[in-house]
Amino acid sequence: MTPQLAPAGLQAEPKRTQPTTNLEIALPEPGSSLTQDAEWCVVRVGREWRRIRFHDYAQLFSIPGLYEKVIYDILRCNSPEVVIDLLAKAMKEDGESPADLRVLDLGAGNGMVGELIAKRNADLVIGVDIVKEAAEATRRDRPDAYNNYHVVDMTNLGEKNSAVLNSYEFNCMTCVAALGFGDIPTEVFTNAFNLVQPDGWIAFNVKEDFLNRQDVSGFSALIREMTVDGALDVRIRQRYQHRLATDREPIHYVAIVGRKKRDIE
Repeated sequence: MTPQLAPAGLQAEPKRTQPTTNLEIALPEPGSSLTQDAEWCVVRVGREWRRIRFHDYAQLFSIPGLYEKVIYDILRCNSPEVVIDLLAKAMKEDGESPADLRVLDLGAGNGMVGELIAKRNADLVIGVDIVKEAAEATRRDRPDAYNNYHVVDMTNLGEKNSAVLNSYEFNCMTCVAALGFGDIPTEVFTNAFNLVQPDGWIAFNVKEDFLNRQDVSGFSALIREMTVDGALDVRIRQRYQHRLATDREPIHYVAIVGRKKRDIE
């Protein structure tokens, strides 16, 4: 039996609802230059137009199909495919199969990454997010993406929740388009990383700005520490276009895939 993480685990009868595609959406004028965490759209909901910031995930996920329409269709995000394809490539080079993976998908959102992993026949895929609306959106749109989905605060798990997550015996962690901007701080990433067994796979991406010496998110220092001190043996590091900004300028991220060698202290 799959362990349960009470009371917030996602457990419901599968109810598949296809994301709405006929949404009426408006973006800021092309000349408007916004920082990534300040980007927004306007969407028609019933008779009213509602302005939603992209990083207000509770509102974004509450409208079926809005996240996919704006971020993936209009702004051409391809990060889930890039990161999971690179993970599969690295595993193939090591003679391993995704079918053996027991995955912790950190910052799981509405299940787009989990769905890709599940399609590769992973042994176990567990979603974790702090936003309950993300879990509800996954149940609504992708009920088959995860074996279980837990809504938890990774900075304050407690003994019971820690025991449940450890019982999954993860040998892989994924984290896609979720780091920085205060959404997932370094402490959460570290706690999730330490749940993965030694020699397990780690696959994530981060905005390239968070890797320079002027970074204030903490990820530049953390990733240097992980790689220099030997906690992570990096196999693939690739810069690519994550998506377009609302002003249609490209946003570049760096995808990193490697094998965990020890916990981050």
